[in-house]
Amino acid sequence: MANIRTRTDKSGKTYHTVQIRLKGYPPQTASFNRLTDARKWAQLTEAAIKEGRHFKTTEAKKHTVSDLIDRYVAEVLPTKPKKSADRKHQLAWWRDKIGAYLLSDITPSLLAQYRDELSADITQTGKPRSPATIVQYMTAISPAFNLAVSEWEWLSDSPMRKVKKPSEPRGRVRYLDDDERQRLLTSCKGSPNKLLYPAFILSLSTGMRLSETMNLYWKEPSSPPTETAWGVVNLAESCVILHATKNGDRRRVPLANQALIELQKLGKVRRLDTQLVFPSPTQPQKPIELKKSWINALKRAEVDNFRWHDLRHCTASYLAMNGASLAEIAEVLGHKTLSMVKRYSHLSDGHVSNVVASMNDKIFGGVL
Repeated sequence: MANIRTRTDKSGKTYHTVQIRLKGYPPQTASFNRLTDARKWAQLTEAAIKEGRHFKTTEAKKHTVSDLIDRYVAEVLPTKPKKSADRKHQLAWWRDKIGAYLLSDITPSLLAQYRDELSADITQTGKPRSPATIVQYMTAISPAFNLAVSEWEWLSDSPMRKVKKPSEPRGRVRYLDDDERQRLLTSCKGSPNKLLYPAFILSLSTGMRLSETMNLYWKEPSSPPTETAWGVVNLAESCVILHATKNGDRRRVPLANQALIELQKLGKVRRLDTQLVFPSPTQPQKPIELKKSWINALKRAEVDNFRWHDLRHCTASYLAMNGASLAEIAEVLGHKTLSMVKRYSHLSDGHVSNVVASMNDKIFGGVL
């Protein structure tokens, strides 16, 4: 219930003090020069308290963006070790720019202003940040705002929700044509590094990321990696079980043909001092470093503008050209949505045409 009292200060000026007391809530007070303002505030505030909106606004006036980021870094980031380093760097940028602001003063227009500053900044590379990088910075702080709304009750709504993210360029699709693939297969097979060829075959066959391939074990380790993807080879069931992946899901990866053969070969001659499938020759508890051998293999094969990660694009592209649906490609690659695999849709145009033609034959085949 609101209680309004009229008072007079030392100069003789009249003002009105409002006090709201509701059972189960701390009292709220405010002063106004006009009685109509006092009554309006009392009415709106009492309604907001009953609807559970008022104290979120009050908390927003108590906490700064620095408080928000510090709590998020302390409580949440440790549970996301694979993203921790990059997120800390990105959150530090936001803390430096808007850390002193109260949460109640953070608006979509203010965040948009700093989004544009991200675009204008020249990085250490001498180039401005790409749209994809800017999205990463925005994505870094968005979960903190969301938690401040849903669990901490510091905000009633996330100000980042209304800030438009810059459009990212269409994803790169670089895959090996038949001639390039054969040359690179031959080059990797002839490499002095005997683990390059099986790693190449496995990545090309399954579409696994480099981190997933390099952190494969013959059996589950007693201390699995915490900051990267890892999995276990199951030759009996011709598959790999990825226990930790980039998106956090467990994934079963089928092994077939040459990939299965290469792992069976490695299984027969595997080292006894490590459970890693691709161990370093000098530090067997760590994965081997293939970068130098890979670059040399590319040079020998005369394959340009190609990265190891593009093997993943090769797998997806070959699947599309062999009639796999986008949903099937997403399942193989471990994507949660179809948006990431739409870049390969044009490669399955022939398959889609066949499906449409088959449907039309069935419903119009007998019509003249």
